[in-house]
Amino acid sequence: MKIHHLNCGCMCPFGGAFFDGFSLGAIAHLVCHCLLIETEQGLVLVDTGFGLRDGRSPKSRLSPFFIALNNIQFEQKYTAVAQLEQRGFSANDVRHIVLTHLDFDHAGGLEDFPNAIVHVMQSEMDAVKDRQGFIDSQRYRSEQWDEVKHWKFYQAGGEDWFGFEAVRDLEGLPPEILLIPLAGHTRGHAGVAIDTSEGWLLHAGDAYFYRHEMNVDNRHCTPGLQFYQWMMEVDRKTRLLNQDRLYELSCDRDKDVRLFCSHDAIEFKAFTESINQSLILQ
Repeated sequence: MKIHHLNCGCMCPFGGAFFDGFSLGAIAHLVCHCLLIETEQGLVLVDTGFGLRDGRSPKSRLSPFFIALNNIQFEQKYTAVAQLEQRGFSANDVRHIVLTHLDFDHAGGLEDFPNAIVHVMQSEMDAVKDRQGFIDSQRYRSEQWDEVKHWKFYQAGGEDWFGFEAVRDLEGLPPEILLIPLAGHTRGHAGVAIDTSEGWLLHAGDAYFYRHEMNVDNRHCTPGLQFYQWMMEVDRKTRLLNQDRLYELSCDRDKDVRLFCSHDAIEFKAFTESINQSLILQ
């Protein structure tokens, strides 16, 4: 099993370091950290970021509110399809897509992979069908997935994972790939855990947003991302509880589990550089 780290979206909100903690100018730089996994069952994507259709017709598929707030950069090079083709694959090679959740910046590329089976928590789709309030109406964009033909929905259950609930034996996928329910950001938000030869890798999605929220003594978040998490949460108590549990995991089991979130550009760079360094050493 080989894992590729992909950036499938570029968002540049105004605020610079107020958001991302490192930019020197007025513009921040956020990514959409996705995974491409080569398995014996075919290619697996974890989240899709923005898709080809989002770039061609953003106003008909995405919320004008979020397009403006996040200053989304619609460039084809960021799509999962373009990055697969750079690696010698095609969209038809993708057999499965595992979603952390259905927000517009995570599910925009679903329709670029018409043959893929999409795996997501049942409670996330239930939330889509029961949209309430302004944020729900803007975050979930059914235009991004109304042509998806193959869905698989899951409930938590079975043997836990480092004290977290887990969904094991995802249909058609290798047993090394698990869904880890991490509600709070959305009702059906989940992380995706992968058992690799170097230990567990956890894509935590939007369970946290900033690198210094995990595995540091002085735990903190930038004001911009702290506000964004507050604005997007559907259950503050549960979100903070799961974030605290992830923090404990990152500190206590750092040799067993490497974790990352969806939008921190520094985290993304660290993982891609680590893989490149590993390839050089080999």
